[in-house]
Amino acid sequence: MTRKFFGTDGIRGTVGRPPITPDFVLRLGHAVGRVLRQTEERPTVLIGKDTRISGYMLESALESGFNSAGVDVVLLGPLPTPGVAYLTRAQRASLGVVISASHNPYPDNGIKFFSAQGSKLPDAWEQAVEAALDEPPQWADSASLGKARRLGDAAGRYIEFCKSTFAQDLTLKGLKIVVDAAHGAAYQVAPKVFHELGADVLAIGCAPDGTNINDGVGATHPDALVRAVRANQADYGIALDGDADRLQMVDAQGRLYNGDELLYLLVADRMGRDEYVPGVVGTLMTNMGVELALKARGVKLVRAAVGDRYVLEELERHHWVLGGESSGHLLILDRHTTGDGLVSALQVLQACVRSERSLAQLLADVQLFPQVLLNVRLAPGQDWRQNRLLAEAARSVEQELGDNGRMLIRASGTEPLLRVMVEARDARQANACAQRLADAARAD
Repeated sequence: MTRKFFGTDGIRGTVGRPPITPDFVLRLGHAVGRVLRQTEERPTVLIGKDTRISGYMLESALESGFNSAGVDVVLLGPLPTPGVAYLTRAQRASLGVVISASHNPYPDNGIKFFSAQGSKLPDAWEQAVEAALDEPPQWADSASLGKARRLGDAAGRYIEFCKSTFAQDLTLKGLKIVVDAAHGAAYQVAPKVFHELGADVLAIGCAPDGTNINDGVGATHPDALVRAVRANQADYGIALDGDADRLQMVDAQGRLYNGDELLYLLVADRMGRDEYVPGVVGTLMTNMGVELALKARGVKLVRAAVGDRYVLEELERHHWVLGGESSGHLLILDRHTTGDGLVSALQVLQACVRSERSLAQLLADVQLFPQVLLNVRLAPGQDWRQNRLLAEAARSVEQELGDNGRMLIRASGTEPLLRVMVEARDARQANACAQRLADAARAD
């Protein structure tokens, strides 16, 4: 069954345009409630959100939709996506719901869901919800309507959870850390987590106004973090995205480290403590340099489709615990059920503190291949797979790169874009090949 509304990470779009409208979101809450009622008589759903101004409207619509289906609602307020996942499990709720468009600008918003175990839900569940959306509503009678309440200390509970993942015999005392929360969901909790573990914290991107989320700050705009680390002579910088499930880090020299490098560091740290790491899961975008460095350590890399849900599926299939994406989604399944920027940052800092080595020293074995990523906007209904010029250019580039690089062409799961990626040992070759592919894609 083809999904009509769900993408790779829930339902997302521009507010005021279908499907991100209050009437649809009310219907969505009602449909999800009906699916929950098939297996549970009185479900309870937790709802968290990021700092977008549209969150108020969508939260109210979801609440009404769930209540109309006989589902109780617990409102968490602004809270990182992984915080909602954690509290869903800790509160024994039936479902967790996050109102967020992650790294997208503020005019966008979205809805994503977590199971009672705090993990992403399978395709079959999403298909069941879409089927329920096609059916007429079945309003609960007055006596069976759901109720709503707020969980007063949701942020505090999540802060304590994050701190619990950091080794009890270690501290961040003596470290100056710049924390950039992208004016997003972690604006309250992120500075407190690192401060309460002993760090001297400088917060940027922690003053949301409803319209500035991800605006020139955060994991998708790390230049602000780099400047702040250098200007304040900090030891580390930590950048999160709008819903705080994505991480980028900066060292004292102002060098930026992405998800691929941080994933390798987590592997190396565990192996340095004599832990067995049979393999890790990356994505089709994971840098070849990291793959080669892992191979040198005897660690297998399995590539999943882009999207943390697919990384999670591969991890569960192989019974492994470490995986991630270049963008900074890192999965550490013996610490959390989903990607968590704060927990991931704490694991990286833990490795640095324990070893008394810098990020650069811990990553000395990794030589990243230059990687060029170009976005080509697709026209409505355009099928890039039928583009003959692009197919010919792809064959030519693949032959030219051989074993010294690779290419990837894929459609974005969240925007009408074709993503063209080329990596090679030589940066000029990577750029030239990527431009050839992008030009061929535009020529259709």
